Amino acid sequence: MSNAPVTPGDQFGVSVNVEHRGPAVVLRVAGELDMLTAPTLAEACARELAGRPPVLVIELTGVTFLASVGMSAIVAAHEAGGEHTKVRVVTDNRDTLRPIRVTGLDRLLAIYPALSAALQDV
Repeated sequence: MSNAPVTPGDQFGVSVNVEHRGPAVVLRVAGELDMLTAPTLAEACARELAGRPPVLVIELTGVTFLASVGMSAIVAAHEAGGEHTKVRVVTDNRDTLRPIRVTGLDRLLAIYPALSAALQDV
């Protein structure tokens, strides 16, 4: 399997684009995060966390569906970041924010309403 992002609408319906913003790494996710597509996010998180950036931002504003396996990939990234990398999640839409709140992950994860807010103190 290639590490290249998959374009939304392709067979897997998700893309994960990497941006470097100063010392922070931003993963812009678009499409549906479900059992078939969550590994794409998990692989991107692992690859970027290996470089130990001080901040990894997972931006979900383009995500239209967030299944539990997608949330598990985000929690795994948060745990893998440990003391070296702060993992921040950007979401401003009901499709992603509601499942995060319902599961209580908003008490574990650092949630921001906009990318600019997540990058403010980087």
